[in-house]
Parts: sequence; structure tokens; C-alpha cells
Amino acid sequence: MAYVSDEMIREMERKYGRPRHLHLSFEIGPPEMNMLQSSKKHDRNHDLTIFIFRDRGYREFAAIAKHMFPVGAYRAPSGAANPGEPLEEAALREAREETGLEISLDRFILHIHARFTCGPVVEDWRSLVFTALMESGRIGQLDEDEIREARWITLEELQGPIRERLLATGMGLFAYRVALHDASVEEIKKLRASV
Repeated sequence: MAYVSDEMIREMERKYGRPRHLHLSFEIGPPEMNMLQSSKKHDRNHDLTIFIFRDRGYREFAAIAKHMFPVGAYRAPSGAANPGEPLEEAALREAREETGLEISLDRFILHIHARFTCGPVVEDWRSLVFTALMESGRIGQLDEDEIREARWITLEELQGPIRERLLATGMGLFAYRVALHDASVEEIKKLRASV
């Protein structure tokens, strides 16, 4: 995974549990492929996606909208580790930048291996998905250049109107986020049932 090593991932598994692995493929358009390739600074090919809950009831989580998102479209915050940055530190940093919240990681729930194609062009990507708990702060994006809005939403909103809004765009990268959200909700419902 470029500068994110298997040992770094194993360390997160030791601390936060072994995630379910998924393999997904999506065809995306040329503008989406350009956007994906432009995010590959330092050969980055991963994101850390974090479902930040208010408490262990796993009901409401912090969601973000980027400036280019259609109105009503949100997703769980995500970002990359910088070269040499431990994954846990990266997750805490990204959460704070995108939501204004101080968090503690809870569980490592998914390791998604994605393949994006645009005609003959292929890009492999991984999403490492975690649940987390809010420790302090007030929701609101600190990185206003990248994030338009941060707010609390429910899993039901994510699976209802927000899911429909993302799919209505017809964009492959949003379809990927919907698949990531769907698989995450499956895992989060197991956590909910265990409390």
C-alpha cells in the first residue's frame, strides 16, 4: 500500500480488532479518475474512514460534506496518513480537521480492497474503516478549504435519503462510498446489538 505497510495495518488489527475484508470494483468516468489520480500524492493509495459516534449506542455519527457534494449528500470523514505518520495518529488528525472533534478509535471494522477502472486505466485503492467515539469538542469542520459542512446524522439517514442522493449522481466514486457505507452499517449494527 505504497508507504502504508502491512505491519502498520497489523498493528491496528492488534489494537482494534481484525476487520472484515471486502473486494469491490467500480467503473468511473474520466473526471473521477483524474480526481482520484490527483489525490495520490506520495503514491498514496488509501484512505482512513472514521465513523465517529457520540457514544456506544452507535446511533448518531459525525458526517461531512465537501464543497463539490450535491446538497443533502454526506459521508463519513476520511483522509490519508502522511508518509511516516502512524495510522492511529493520522486518524485522530483527520477526524479533528474534518469534524472539530477529539476522538478515540474504537474498532477496525473493514479493510476494503477497491479497483477503479476508466476504460484501460486501472487504479487500486484501499479503505481502512474504523468506528470511533467522540471524546470532546463541538462538531464543525476546521478544514474549511476541503469541507463545506460537518454535522451529526443517524445511520438511518445515511441508509435512506443520503444513500439515494449519492447514487442519483451516477458517479462511480459515490457508488463506492455507498457500498462502503452499506458494509460499515452491517458491522456497526453488530456492535449496536452487543451493547
